[in-house]
Amino acid sequence: MTAPTHKVVNAAIIGAGGISQRHLEGYRAAGVNVVAVADASEAIRQLREQEWNVRAYASADELLAQEDVQAVSICTPNAYHAPASIAALTRGIHVLCEKPLSLDLDACDAMIEAARQSGAVLQTGHHLRSSPLARTARRLIDEGRIGRVTFMRLRQAHDWGGAEQVRGAFGSLAASGGGTLLDNGCHMMDLARYFGGDVRSIHARMATLKFDIEVEDTSVATLDFESGALASVENAWTATGWEESFHVYGTQGALECSNRLGKARLRFLNRETGHGDWATGDETWYDYARADNAHARSVVHFVESIEQGLPVVCSGEDGRESVRLVLGAYESARTGQTVALSAP
Repeated sequence: MTAPTHKVVNAAIIGAGGISQRHLEGYRAAGVNVVAVADASEAIRQLREQEWNVRAYASADELLAQEDVQAVSICTPNAYHAPASIAALTRGIHVLCEKPLSLDLDACDAMIEAARQSGAVLQTGHHLRSSPLARTARRLIDEGRIGRVTFMRLRQAHDWGGAEQVRGAFGSLAASGGGTLLDNGCHMMDLARYFGGDVRSIHARMATLKFDIEVEDTSVATLDFESGALASVENAWTATGWEESFHVYGTQGALECSNRLGKARLRFLNRETGHGDWATGDETWYDYARADNAHARSVVHFVESIEQGLPVVCSGEDGRESVRLVLGAYESARTGQTVALSAP
C-alpha cells in the first residue's frame, strides 16, 4: 500500500493513557504538532492539557468535529478502536491505530474499507516492525543469510511491574476482548508473520493462573507456516520482570534477540568458517543506541508514509491478519483442537 503525499502539520491522540506518551514522542520526532487529545477520563484530560499544552475533549467525535488535524493516533481500549478509526478515516484523516486493530474481523474489514474509500493511510501499531533489531533480522532473512527458516520462538511476558492487579481495563473481557494472548500475543503473531510468512494452522493453550480477571494471563501457541516452518508464541502476565524476545532458526544460521538479561542486542550465529563444536559458531552482534524507541519510530514511519508515499510499515491488512491468528488461537484453546487457517 502506497500512501498519498502531503504534509502533516497537526495531529491528535484519541485515548490519552500511558501508551499515548510514546505517540507524542514520535510525532515530535517527526516534526508534527500534537494539538489535541480525547479521553473519557476528566482527570487524564486535565493532566494532558497541563503536560502537553493541548486542547482536550471528552470524545473522539467531539475532537474530530472541532479540530483541523491531518493524522490521529487511536490509543483507546481495544473495544473502541474501530469506531474512532472509522470516524477519522471517513473524514480523510490518516490513522495510526494501536494494536489489536479491532476485536473481530468484520470491524477490521470496515476499517480497511474506510481507508480505501477515503485514500487515507491506515497503519496498525505493531511497533516491533519499526525496531532496528527486528528490521535487521528481517533483512538477514531476506538476504538468505540463515538459509531456510525452520523454527521460531517468540515471547513477550511481564508481571505488570509486580502489581497485585492488572492495570486499567485490561482484565475486562468487554473492554479488552482478551488477555495476554491478545494484548501481547498479537505483537508476536505479527512478528512471526514478518519473519516467516503466512500461517496455515495454529494450536494453543491458555489459563488464568495469577490474577482475578475475566481473561487469560498465560498462553502458549504453536504455529505451522505455509513454508513448513514451525513456531512457538509464548505470552504471560505471570512472568516476573519483563521479557521481549525472538529467536529465528534456519538451515544455515540463527538470529537471537532478548532483553531478558540486559539491553537487547541481535546475535547472528552461523558456521561460515566451517564446523565447530556444539556450543559455538561464528558470531555477528548488532547493537543499536536506541533499540528501545520502536514506538516513536513507528509514528515516524507513519508520518513518512503520508508525506513521502513510502509503504506503510504495518498495514491494516497486516493488523487484520494478526487478529485472525489470535482468534484462531482462542478457538483452538476453547476446543482443544488445531485450527486450520485459510489463506488471508
